[in-house]
Amino acid sequence: MSGQIPALPESFAPGIDGVFSDRIGFYSLDSNVPGLSKVILNKLNMKDYGEYRAAIEGKTKGGAFRNYKDMFQKMEETFKFCASCNRLPEHLSEGQTLKRCVKCLNVYYCTKECQKKDWPQHKMFCKKLRLVAVDRLVEWLMFTGDLPFTTEKWSLPAAEVKGWDNWLAMQGDLTPRLDAILSSTNMGALWKNVSRPRPEDADLRESVWRVESEFLSRALSVGMAIRLFGLDPYFKPLTIHLAGASLNETMGARLTDFEELDQMFPGHKGLEVVMVGPEVVDGPIMRPPLTNFGPKTKTFISAYKGLYHQFYEDMVETEKAAKPDLVVGFHPGFHATQGLGEGWLPSLLLLRDFNIPSFFTMFNEMELNFSLQILSELEMHIKGSGPNPFSSQKPEQVQACPNKPPSYCNSHFLYFQGLLEQEELEQPDNSRTYWKV
Repeated sequence: MSGQIPALPESFAPGIDGVFSDRIGFYSLDSNVPGLSKVILNKLNMKDYGEYRAAIEGKTKGGAFRNYKDMFQKMEETFKFCASCNRLPEHLSEGQTLKRCVKCLNVYYCTKECQKKDWPQHKMFCKKLRLVAVDRLVEWLMFTGDLPFTTEKWSLPAAEVKGWDNWLAMQGDLTPRLDAILSSTNMGALWKNVSRPRPEDADLRESVWRVESEFLSRALSVGMAIRLFGLDPYFKPLTIHLAGASLNETMGARLTDFEELDQMFPGHKGLEVVMVGPEVVDGPIMRPPLTNFGPKTKTFISAYKGLYHQFYEDMVETEKAAKPDLVVGFHPGFHATQGLGEGWLPSLLLLRDFNIPSFFTMFNEMELNFSLQILSELEMHIKGSGPNPFSSQKPEQVQACPNKPPSYCNSHFLYFQGLLEQEELEQPDNSRTYWKV
């Protein structure tokens, strides 16, 4: 299903306007390392951003790779720039080459002087960046079908599973499941075709778990939101809308991606997850949302390409889709730029005015604080916020600024519902206290 989506730019024009987060991402890359976004497009055999977005939309074929080695080599080349002076290979003097840090095998330097100058900063993140470099390769196994691995039935009620420690305790020994992935054909192909040695098995097991945790974090965060609002999936079927669904959630998405909710709420009356966003990628999930109750004990996934307020007007108000019991947004980013903020504003006001329970996640505490400020200015009734006990365990590198603290998907959360009561609006700004759960 799809609605009206803003027109695509026709040329290579990254910028901060518009509702596509990847366009802003390209702009951010160039702001830190001029020309880096063009390098990435060249490695994808694409001439500009418009061609990239058209490929993502399925309107043209994406760039093809000759083989796995070619694919992994081109991916690695998108990280090749001097982490100190930001020079790309094309800007080096004749005879100069970029040398990779031998400890993290992640960042590059054009001279020993640049590496020495950058070391006081890099040494704070070198070990973490080594994990990042492994994880971004292992993540390929999500697209080959080797991941995610299967999980066990929950032996505890959802109310008693308060974080990863509780979840892991119910899973028992993960080693056999992890070792099956380590010995898989695709894991072997991966390390035969990348420009780095295969890590020790213990390190690979940890990497596989970190990648798995990012996948599971989405369903577990949705489940936590259901509980925070006191929604009861045993009393009636629930409809959850994922507003602002992006490439991260929908590229390669499967109809089983939220099955952990079935483990969390065994025997539930039926759960529907509708992914809504202008960046939704075509695939098996691109099917109409339910108008009647779905199958009991199962989570049904559908998708709609468009902005959330468009979806609500086109589908919910015409009774082509069920009204939401809950709206969830993973990293909405409305704090980041004016373009994203303007794209989100009608949807945020809709959520507020229709008194819809809403739960958003953020990459870090700074993003959380900016988001709280914006929602407070919109007079939202913010019910709570804090660190997410089901945050992804996989560190995320800022590609164009590697020597910065890593972020984590769904690291923090906030939840709100409706308009703030008038008495609370009249309180001084410094009188509000945010809960931490």
